[in-house]
Amino acid sequence: MNVHTRPVDSEEAFWQVRAFLVDTEPIAPPSHNWEVRRWEGRFFYAPCPGWSKSWRAQMWLTPDGCVVAAVHPEGRGDAHIQIHPDYRHLEPELVAWAEEHLAHEDDAGRRTLSIPVLAYDARRRQVLQERGFVETEQGGVVRHLRLGRQALVQPDIAPGYTIRATNPENPRDCQGIADILNAAFNRTFHTAAEYQTFARLAPSFRAGLDFVATAPDGTIAAYVGVPYEPHNRLAVFEPVCTHPDHQRRGLAKALMQHALLALRRHGAQRVVVGTGDMIPANRLYDSIG
Repeated sequence: MNVHTRPVDSEEAFWQVRAFLVDTEPIAPPSHNWEVRRWEGRFFYAPCPGWSKSWRAQMWLTPDGCVVAAVHPEGRGDAHIQIHPDYRHLEPELVAWAEEHLAHEDDAGRRTLSIPVLAYDARRRQVLQERGFVETEQGGVVRHLRLGRQALVQPDIAPGYTIRATNPENPRDCQGIADILNAAFNRTFHTAAEYQTFARLAPSFRAGLDFVATAPDGTIAAYVGVPYEPHNRLAVFEPVCTHPDHQRRGLAKALMQHALLALRRHGAQRVVVGTGDMIPANRLYDSIG
């Protein structure tokens, strides 16, 4: 079947790609495409929702307008491929588009482009190798947990700390989320406004599935967001973080255990969490099961 391509540069296009991600989740291999929260973050996690003019993305559609693939960046000099399993023959074309439009030129004039590949994806690995890509030492892990009927652990929160849901309409909570994200990930750019916008507008946000552990003085000591996509009954732990002043008290683990109990009540079937090579984070996620 012939396909055509056009930019992802409007709110309508955003929703088209989101619907594509929802539809392909049950038929694609695990973590083959982005989960919807990650996609929603590109549009809603900002003081004002919308596309950044510098953010270039492209989608491929069938003659009747169904999205079958998309290519876009997440950071500088990278490209992420979302594709329907029946249209993987298009991947060389998608990679070529990314090379032309998303590669980054360094100070020496060299153009570089990074494209993530899952360990099982021999097909994409071959496409990239044939185009001159080389494997790097960077890596990550995506973990999937099926809730099923197994027993879930009751959280054991450290003395003096309290687990509660966030209130996105409370300015203090919004600022507290921004503060802990900046502190935990060594950043400075997170704001209360971007969190509130995402909480108000992103379809995957659930007010009853967004949890913090508060310290005795009421400040936010740890935070676990749990976006939820009901069509596929899929939840995501994102983000998971603890303020440096409150680490090594099991707060993030207690929040995740609390969230799993809440997800079961919501009818969730699966939970996903991804991370890079950070050893402490991987130990935490392994301990959850």
